[in-house]
Amino acid sequence: MGDDPDAVRENRARVATQLNLDPARFIWMDQVHSATVQVVNAADLGAPISATDAVVTTDPTVVLTVMVADCVPVLLYDADAGVIAAAHAGRTGARNGVVSNTVATMVELGANPDNMTAHLGPAASGRRYELPREMAEDVEEHLPGSLTRTDQGTWGSDVRAGLARQLTTLGVGNIVMDPRCTIEDSNLFFVSTRRENRSAGRNHLGRIEKSASKLQNFQHSPRVIIQ
Repeated sequence: MGDDPDAVRENRARVATQLNLDPARFIWMDQVHSATVQVVNAADLGAPISATDAVVTTDPTVVLTVMVADCVPVLLYDADAGVIAAAHAGRTGARNGVVSNTVATMVELGANPDNMTAHLGPAASGRRYELPREMAEDVEEHLPGSLTRTDQGTWGSDVRAGLARQLTTLGVGNIVMDPRCTIEDSNLFFVSTRRENRSAGRNHLGRIEKSASKLQNFQHSPRVIIQ
């Protein structure tokens, strides 16, 4: 997105320091607004996972990350099964099933939707995310519950609400939604593409770590790190 590579490395190192983690353990994605999901492990550390928008693992030695501006960061885990996931769900990816594909991949690895927790982070809200009517209705057709009217009375899409309904339909037992809007809340550490009307460097990040002690804490309050 045009960010200074040195600044990106520095910011990622700061996040790792804040979490007392080795930055070499972080798995990053080359996010392209797809519905592609990859199963990853320590062998995938290093270069970003190519052309994917969700990663799933059972490997306790890695940390999954997702970067967003106005898209929805989605973190999922089943503590009993030891399966975690991170997904980047923008309008296109959400419409095309990136989150449902992520849940299906987790199930293939032994997770049970009823035992899963999903955390939907800050994102563009339906009251501010304007779309042409035809586009908004197309998203609604594939992601029911997303169609909305903005504060200006125009057609819009609430991707986060649509995803919450989808996760409920898929049987996910616990869904936590952060209601903050990246377009209207300038206090967030996000660069909003729509708020600033420019191509935005996407920001860190949702993060969950698969270890027994960490996942115990997530049962009640998943740690979502926004940087």
